[in-house]
Amino acid sequence: MNGADTAWIMVATALVLFMTIPGLALFYGGLVRARNVLSVFMQCFAIACLMSILWLAFGYSIAFGDQNIYWGGLGKSFLIGITSDTLSGTIPEVLFFAFQMTFAIITPALIVGAYVERVSFAFVLLFSSLWMILVYAPVTHWIWGGGLLSGSEGAIFANGVKDFAGGIVVHETAGIAALIIAIVLGPRLNKNVPPHNPGYVMLGAAMLWVGWFGFNGGSQLAADGGAAMAITVTHISAASASLTWALYERIKYGKSSLVGLVTGTIAGLASITPASGWVSPVEALMIGAIAGVVCQIMCEIIKRWFKIDDTLDVFAVHGVGGIFGTIMLAVFGYAGWSEQLGSLAIVGCFTIVVTFIIVKFVILIFPIRVSEEDEITGLDQSSHGERAYDMAS
Repeated sequence: MNGADTAWIMVATALVLFMTIPGLALFYGGLVRARNVLSVFMQCFAIACLMSILWLAFGYSIAFGDQNIYWGGLGKSFLIGITSDTLSGTIPEVLFFAFQMTFAIITPALIVGAYVERVSFAFVLLFSSLWMILVYAPVTHWIWGGGLLSGSEGAIFANGVKDFAGGIVVHETAGIAALIIAIVLGPRLNKNVPPHNPGYVMLGAAMLWVGWFGFNGGSQLAADGGAAMAITVTHISAASASLTWALYERIKYGKSSLVGLVTGTIAGLASITPASGWVSPVEALMIGAIAGVVCQIMCEIIKRWFKIDDTLDVFAVHGVGGIFGTIMLAVFGYAGWSEQLGSLAIVGCFTIVVTFIIVKFVILIFPIRVSEEDEITGLDQSSHGERAYDMAS
């Protein structure tokens, strides 16, 4: 065990959990109407709790067990046989478990942005549970657990795909799943309502930005120069994408908005995620600059051209960002085109099919959508019996 590596991954674990609660919760919560903000907080917090238990029970073993190249099996369920002295590389395996658990939390939490303001809470919990076990954990095994796409013996690609911190594992899977749910769920009754609290959005984005240092820097699994470079390029890409998003918004509308600026931040962070272990600061600058424009254009394409109410642009920002960053590794020569594009296609098709099946199965048990009356009332009151703001006081 290396003490420095262990200390750094402890910090990184806390940072990645901080991304979901409170970072993502505030970011998403500020974007919805005032009558739905608590429902977003509730969904993010409940997912964090539920995914933690399921990661212990099944997820970690499926992702990082060694049964075969398709899935890891259940040999490590409930961390049976793993003690504080068991190592994974230079850190305790229980710490590696905890670090990866925070990824298993934020990935289904990202999907929340697609269905806010109209989804039933029971659907959220059951769907997120099944999706993490049946989509996220197997894909994690394929890429990070020595599986199908990793380049290990018996894998599809001899050299394996390169995905440093989750361009495919986290952002492509969450983005595609969000799109599938948005299509099945249908649009909100009233889509033309501005964010109720842009201040929350900025605060949440700032927390995500800081937390992303643990997300990408921690994925080096060591306290070394590679982690330092990953943090540096992460910051540069985020800054670059923020500015190009705001500039493009100014060109189109004559004004740059706070919500637009910080959404660009998230686009830059998602795009650098798969590449952060290899690219230089100048290449990160380029990735962010392009992502700030490409992801903004995709927001318009999804909502205006395809008429899909992916409410908080999960696919356009996270899905497209992660896919773009994965491709840029091939553009810059750090990975092979066949590995990157082939893995994107395989994971994309798998995610589409399994997500659709899960959605249809869960609908047989719980309604996917609240009633029209409940949607008008707001999910805070109708689903949870609470209000975020007491206007009478």
